[in-house]
Amino acid sequence: MSPNRTRPPNPEVAVVAYDGLCTFEFGIAVEVFGLPRPEMGADWYRFRVCAAEPGPIRAVGGIRIEAEDGLEALTGAGTVVVPGWRGAREVPPAPLLAALREAHGRGARLVSLCSGVFVLAATGLLDGRRATTHWRYLPVLAELHPAIRIAPDVLYVDEGDILTAAGSAAGIDLAIHIVRRDHGARAANQVARRLVLPPHREGGQAQYVERPVPAQPGSRLAGLLDRLRGRLGDPLAVPRLAAEAGMSERTFLRRFAEATGTTPGDWLVGERLAHARTLLEETDLPVERVATECGFGTAATLRHHFRARLGTAPRRYRERFRTA
Repeated sequence: MSPNRTRPPNPEVAVVAYDGLCTFEFGIAVEVFGLPRPEMGADWYRFRVCAAEPGPIRAVGGIRIEAEDGLEALTGAGTVVVPGWRGAREVPPAPLLAALREAHGRGARLVSLCSGVFVLAATGLLDGRRATTHWRYLPVLAELHPAIRIAPDVLYVDEGDILTAAGSAAGIDLAIHIVRRDHGARAANQVARRLVLPPHREGGQAQYVERPVPAQPGSRLAGLLDRLRGRLGDPLAVPRLAAEAGMSERTFLRRFAEATGTTPGDWLVGERLAHARTLLEETDLPVERVATECGFGTAATLRHHFRARLGTAPRRYRERFRTA
């Protein structure tokens, strides 16, 4: 592993369990951070479940959870995950809020999945920051916590030390993003493959679309997207894409937006950036060659999109995330 690779200073992940626990969001945290992964080495995450309240914890689906640790265990965590919450308008217990504030004050990274944002919001730590949640909860979040800069219609928001995910499955996207941030693209791709997931989605993608891309073999649009990922270096104009999909340009643009929640141009930029990040992390190719391989044409164009979407330059990104 390269000495330039940054690791979380504390790899311990604590997930908060509460009565009325959201089972799916809890499962995301367990699946990504809690499963044994010896292939990842000794510095992989350490995992524990911390009960927010005394007594047996009831979870959605008719099951019970008995956590070995309580809130006092949050003092040793480097990352604290709040996997949903039992009600947008239900005030979280004061001891839980105090424990989260204390953990954050010591440098822990706080993460919410779906409605878990209401717990982080109640701490006051999100005031003045960007955050998101499931689209159906956005009006309530704005009403109860007007000081939060709500980012609607995105999969997740990374504010560095506080990260929030939109509804349900977007928590997987955020968890994989955290793995990539901590351990690099190769590790994130390994976890995604084990989860049988498609290529990672960036946080800025729409969290809700009218009609997902059909997964059936032979679907014209889904098949086209798969092919495009294999030839990102080619010039890809809308007329050509529409022709390949067997549609008029107008129909193609409408169906593309319905299926992906974005435009062909924005989708291509996101896919090209994802490929550029992998090349910067795993190869010695100069930035100019990376730009060509990914379809940006010039290093200046690559730098422009890198700064616009990732807030850094390609060379700085490589210095931080380069693998051995």
